[in-house]
Amino acid sequence: MILFIAPALIAVVARPQLDAGLVAGVLALHVSIIVFNIAGLVLIPLGAWRGWAWVREPWWRSAHLLALAVVALQAVLGRACFLTLWQDDLQHATVRTPLIQHWVNRLIYWPLPMAFFSTVYVLVFLYVVVLWWKWPPRRAWRHPNARS
Repeated sequence: MILFIAPALIAVVARPQLDAGLVAGVLALHVSIIVFNIAGLVLIPLGAWRGWAWVREPWWRSAHLLALAVVALQAVLGRACFLTLWQDDLQHATVRTPLIQHWVNRLIYWPLPMAFFSTVYVLVFLYVVVLWWKWPPRRAWRHPNARS
């Protein structure tokens, strides 16, 4: 539902000063989700090896799995990330892109074919499924200090 509402909201708030703030906000959210996803790929096995209990938190692991499932599903369906689409729509409504935002965009948006990203996203999702299997989150009903 929100995927269909966002373009309508973008059309309503098409004012350059507001758009620049929205573009920066969507970009910041997108970068935060990317960092969360990548950090989880490294921290889950590292934390399991080091005995960090928080890497087995069910809510955290579920959020990580769900985020990467959404990314992989969008890629398999041949769609760009909805945050990318929102940012692009807003970006076209702004007068100019601030320098820092330009460099962050270049860092996270690569000019490669969608098939490349689809393959990578599906492989990363499968890796997260393996992490879930190899180091499962602890059961929510167990005591936080109990080892699984």
